[in-house]
Amino acid sequence: MTEIRAAFYGDDFTGSVDALLQFARRGWTGRLFTTLPSAESLQAAAHTVDVVGIAGIARSLPPAEMDAEVRPALRALVSTGAPIVQYKACSTADSSPEIGSLGRVIELGREVVAERLVPMLFAQPDFGRYTLFGTHFASENGVVHRLDRQPTMSTHPSTPMTEADLAVHLGRQTALPIGTVARTVYGTLAERLRECDDAAVVLDAVSDDDLRVVGAALHELPSPVFAIGSGGLSHGIAAASPGAASAVPVATRAAGPVLVVSGSRSPQTRRQAEAAAAAGWLVAPLPLSADAAAEASESARDALAAGRSVVFSSADADTTSAGDRPLLEAIADAAASIVLATARAGVARRVIVCGGDTSSRITRLLGIDALCIAANPWGNVVLLHPHSGDARVDALELLLKGGQVGADTLFLDVAALDG
Repeated sequence: MTEIRAAFYGDDFTGSVDALLQFARRGWTGRLFTTLPSAESLQAAAHTVDVVGIAGIARSLPPAEMDAEVRPALRALVSTGAPIVQYKACSTADSSPEIGSLGRVIELGREVVAERLVPMLFAQPDFGRYTLFGTHFASENGVVHRLDRQPTMSTHPSTPMTEADLAVHLGRQTALPIGTVARTVYGTLAERLRECDDAAVVLDAVSDDDLRVVGAALHELPSPVFAIGSGGLSHGIAAASPGAASAVPVATRAAGPVLVVSGSRSPQTRRQAEAAAAAGWLVAPLPLSADAAAEASESARDALAAGRSVVFSSADADTTSAGDRPLLEAIADAAASIVLATARAGVARRVIVCGGDTSSRITRLLGIDALCIAANPWGNVVLLHPHSGDARVDALELLLKGGQVGADTLFLDVAALDG
């Protein structure tokens, strides 16, 4: 029997998978549920693995709807007895007073987990995300920008970042006081966190060593600790107390053409689709009406059966065909229908889903209950085995990709993996 060491709620699925990977890389066993599990399933997992996660959709919700999504998940995670409960947020601190409010998350965490200081760490150096003196930086195409000047995040369609000082940014989302602890005083970090009078604090990190120092400090605090942060925080928590699990595999037996469905409008995902088109893949706009999606499923089945990989992207989709439905819902419905049709036809084995919010919804529409890591071929690319009640879905290998993740050739690189 294993004693659970940490638990987390991820505010989107791609971020949840990244957290699971960061723990696994440091020898922790884990299980990721795609929806709120039964008490029996959760407790069974808590006695089997080191870390349990629940993948959610809070990043795309207004504050009034976040309570119903986040509060039950936090209560369930606290019930496992985990000494650290992490709210896994994006490494670019995506949030606003109207959407995915991390200010509201601070309030909920203090209400549900513990009415104590909430440490926050958004840096993730291996992904080009850094915080120094509370100011956040993010790389794009090899250039590190202040967050409010990064090309993608400064113009994000849902949560454009207009402030790089994270305490200021998050302070606009709650009336609670938010402070900053700089890495220059990390020699006494645990003591400073215990003595801090703020409701929450932003923590610096520019290296993996900084992440480990933060993780070690969290292990020294009274439990349960509620903390908010990126995969960098997961990294730090595990690195400060490594586990003994086997290394994550770098390959699987899956082979054949790849199906990509994308709800991401990120320039990086567009470049990946363009590289696939240049390589001869079938690349087309994602159809948002039911009839058009059915036709697209037939086209995808034919192409995949012939050994040709396929990309359907929402970037150039006819959004008027969504009708009165919310756009994200229409995108997820169409993409999931194509994945199901090709899986049940036996022509899809490896599927890439692009976009954090899209991945959350598509995974649930596919009836997937839980995910485990199949392989980590390179970097932060993770291939996943789904668990559902549908044998065809269980036979899939999934890659849930955030919009900004991966090189221009990512789709081609995944297709080239040896089976």
